[in-house]
Parts: sequence; C-alpha cells; structure tokens
Amino acid sequence: MNTNFTPDYTNIQDAARNKTAARLPLYEHIISDEIMEEITGKKFRYLADGDYKDKVEYYRHYCNFFKHMGYDGVSFECCIGPIMPGTGCLGGHMGQKESTIKCRADFEKYPWDELPDIFFKAFENDFRALSEAMPAGMKAIGGVGNGIFECVQEIIGFTNLCYYSIDDPELYAEFFKKMGEAALKIWERFMASQYSDTFCVLRMGDDLGFKSSTLISAEDIRRLIIPEYAKIVACVHHYNKPFLFHSCGDIFDVMPDLINVARINAKHSNEDQIAMFPKWVTEYGDKIGNFGGIDTDAVCRLSVPEIREYVTDVLKQCEGRGGIAFGSGNSIPNYVPVDNYVEMVNAVRRYRGESF
Repeated sequence: MNTNFTPDYTNIQDAARNKTAARLPLYEHIISDEIMEEITGKKFRYLADGDYKDKVEYYRHYCNFFKHMGYDGVSFECCIGPIMPGTGCLGGHMGQKESTIKCRADFEKYPWDELPDIFFKAFENDFRALSEAMPAGMKAIGGVGNGIFECVQEIIGFTNLCYYSIDDPELYAEFFKKMGEAALKIWERFMASQYSDTFCVLRMGDDLGFKSSTLISAEDIRRLIIPEYAKIVACVHHYNKPFLFHSCGDIFDVMPDLINVARINAKHSNEDQIAMFPKWVTEYGDKIGNFGGIDTDAVCRLSVPEIREYVTDVLKQCEGRGGIAFGSGNSIPNYVPVDNYVEMVNAVRRYRGESF
C-alpha cells in the first residue's frame, strides 16, 4: 500500500456530479473488513463491538485502508433493514423468516413512527466515531443504507409481497408509501445532523432487478417506489450534495424514471451477463455519473494478468467520458481473492500514472 497517497474527496464528488475528476476515483460499494485485515496484516474487526473509544480506533483502521489503497472517499452506511422490528423476511444465508405483517391490522400496529429513533439509537455512535476518525482530505460516500423495496421485503418477504400485489393491491401500495415516509424521516434527520458533513456523496442501495428484468413490474416501481426515492433525493439535494443510487440487476426499463423523476446524480452496479460497464456509460453517461467497472465474478475468477487486461480495456473504452468512478460492479466480499482485488486497484492506479 502507498502510505504517501494524498486523498481529495472532491474527485469522487465530481464523478458523482458527472464531471471529469482531476484524478479518476476508485470506488467500492462495500469492502469486507476481513479483506482489509488480510491486506494490512492488522486485526481490528473486534474493535467494532467495543466501547466508543474502540469504535473510533476501528474506524481509523477502516478509513486508513481506503486512504492507503488510493481511494479519495470512504464507503460507509448504516442500514435501516437490520433495525426494523421483525426484520429478516428478505432472507439470506440463514434463510427467510415468516412475514411480520400478515394482515392490515398488523400493518396498522407496526411501529413505523418509531423507526427513526430506533435507527439513530443503533447507529449514532458509529456515525460519530467515523467522523472523528476520517483522515484529512477524505469524506464518506454512503449514509443511510437500504432502499424502500429492500426494507419492505425485510418485513413482508418477496413471495408474500407478490401475493399482496394481487390479493390486496391497496395494502400492497401502502407498504411502499409507509416505508417511504419512514425512510424520508430518517434521511431528513440524518441530513440535518452534524454527521452529514462527513459525507461528500450520499447513496442508497435498493436491488430492484435480477439478470433479465426488474423483480416486480417496472410499472409498479414507477408508480410506487420511484416517487418515494424522489423525496429522499430532493432532501439530499437541499443540502447541495449529489446522490448515488446502487441497484443490482437489469433495471434498464426504469432508468429513465430514476434519472428524470427521482433525479439521481449517479448509478452504481454492473454485471457482465446483463451489460458490461461501457454500455452503462454509453447509454447514460451524458446524463449521470457511472460507478462500477469490473464484474465481481471476474474479480474472483480471472487470473491476475487477465484482470489487468480487463481493467485496462474497460478504462480505454470509457476514455473521454466524465462521471466515472472505477471499481467492482458490486462489492468486495470476504471470498474475493485478495491478490485479484489488489490487482484491480493497482491497474487503475497504473492507468492514473501513479507510482506505488
């Protein structure tokens, strides 16, 4: 790692505003702190669950990793989904819980109004510790994690949500409206707080698609979800900050609405089976910034020389376009081979003309 790197958060902020940055910024949605420990040789993950002093030390290690790897900003968010009462219906490695809301009576008594207090009670110290630990020249990209669609799934479940769309379309619509109202209150409180000053780009992740289409109909997304996004993005814009939207999957059908109605400034995530990164840049580069680059599957699967060639080729295809921030098309989870991730980063830094 290069300990002499001087970060400048305005590079990532410019890319989010679809401007050509003075230095092509690196960007990752998430990097596993296990990967960070392996690269740095320092064990620090245990500090995250300690007292406030330990948390500050954890975030010092966390932020310095981004700095020493050549990033201008630190990716960080605290997610709404995990703090919601009855969460877990979205599923995951441990399976899917039974739906928390089974009828309108459950919906009416759900503690929607309490979610902002629950969120800040859970995460206020993390935002404060991150702010204290942030290196000079850097700011964060992130803020309040999870979007409207994911949060609704957390308490309803995807299969049950599909049933509601037919069996009780009125309640189906109210799920998104009520979740949107709660999320907006969290965002408004966050943006008005001292912690928002630590962030140069605000973002939300909401996986709307899979390999061949959106997970629910594009019309439902336009009608029920994007208007809720628009309120959150407007809140962020009120503070003169750009908004980055992350979504996996084939969401081409709703991209015009995300750009023209929700008014996102930049979009992240690409998977080669859907479209390689240069297609996103070609399609939308005149309107929004584009973050991503190399498919995470490719980071896992290719050899180090192949990764170097892949990154160089994609960067050459994107030359002359503003609003680019390069990294994986998804994230760097703990199963990504460390040497492959490092080579992806180093290929970008060589392209930038850096010595390290």
